[in-house]
Amino acid sequence: MKKHLMLLAAAALPFLAQPALAKKVTRTVEYKDGAVTLEGYLVYDDEKVKTTAPALVVVHDWMGLTEVTRKSADQAAELGYVAFAADIYGKGVRPKDMQAAGAEAGKYKADRPLLARRVQLAVDAVRAEKNVNPRKVAASGYCFGGTAVLELARSGADVAGVVSFHGGLETPKGATAPLKPRVLVLHGADDPYVPEKEVLAFQTEMRNAKADWQFVHYSGAVHAFTNPFAGNDPSKGAAYSEVADRRSFVAFKSFLGELFAQ
Repeated sequence: MKKHLMLLAAAALPFLAQPALAKKVTRTVEYKDGAVTLEGYLVYDDEKVKTTAPALVVVHDWMGLTEVTRKSADQAAELGYVAFAADIYGKGVRPKDMQAAGAEAGKYKADRPLLARRVQLAVDAVRAEKNVNPRKVAASGYCFGGTAVLELARSGADVAGVVSFHGGLETPKGATAPLKPRVLVLHGADDPYVPEKEVLAFQTEMRNAKADWQFVHYSGAVHAFTNPFAGNDPSKGAAYSEVADRRSFVAFKSFLGELFAQ
């Protein structure tokens, strides 16, 4: 998995273009993991959120909570959700380059309970917001963030669902049954950095955990298919695919719509 990270100087792609927020409300939210201060980004559309609304936690990629992640949260807010860009690394911890990002992300990939806890703390933070329906919270993430939200689901978290965009699927310890959150994995069918054995092992894990899960393969797509900064040469293993990006966004919206309609 480390090799493919070196191909991505940018973070996860913001969602495909949506109408601008009518009345954008944003706020920095500090929350804690023991002595560690975390700093998230809250955003919603005041024209769409009149009382309470579902919430979506957006987990950053290996570069930390950057403007790219904030933009992804903005675009989730455009769909009518209260969006919260989580901070896994901690306030002020923002890798300056890919080497530093790889080292920082590696700390959490080596400690999955810590990774899941950091996402859970973001869930707790947004759930405490007065305009959030606490029973309707989900989480999504790209690459490192996709791995993070899957670990949240495996931990038995009480969230409605999780969505992973081209995230890593491997885990040191599988989920236990029954897995509470619904799971959507959006995956490049030709991603060389997530081998087929990893895909099959994940699907077996989901079956054993009696999960409500969906796994979508996008033909011709490789790693980072939602990221235009990954270039357009699939032979490099990471490349943008406009078709897979568009289709995965439709699947994402449909999944959240089903989650929060209930």
